[in-house]
Amino acid sequence: MKKFIIILVVALVGVTGTAQDKNARATIEVDGVCGMCKKRIETAAIKTKGVKSAVWNVETKECSLIYDERKTNLATISQSIADVGHDTKEIKATDEAYNSVHACCLYRDDEVKKDHGNN
Repeated sequence: MKKFIIILVVALVGVTGTAQDKNARATIEVDGVCGMCKKRIETAAIKTKGVKSAVWNVETKECSLIYDERKTNLATISQSIADVGHDTKEIKATDEAYNSVHACCLYRDDEVKKDHGNN
C-alpha cells in the first residue's frame, strides 16, 4: 500500500509539472493611440483561440499576452490584431482594416497622434 501511495504522489506531481508548460507569456508591440484602440486590440487578441489574457498599454504600445502554445502562436495573434486594423511589429494591417477603425484611432496620421499627445 505504501508503494502505491508513493507512486500515485509521484505521478500526480509529474502531471502537474507538465500541465503548466502549455502557457506562454509574451509581449508584442501594437500601434494605437487611445482607450478605444485598447479595447479593440485586447478583444481581438482574446478572441484568438488559445489566448487567455491580453493587456495593451496605451503608453508603451505593448500588449502582454498569456496563451496556450499548443493552440496558437504569436504570428496568429498578431494577425488577429492586424485584422481589426492595428499594426504589430510583425504584421501590418491592411489599408481596408486600418480605415475601418474610428477616426480618432487612425494612429498612422500625425495629427491624430498629436491630438493624443503621442509624437
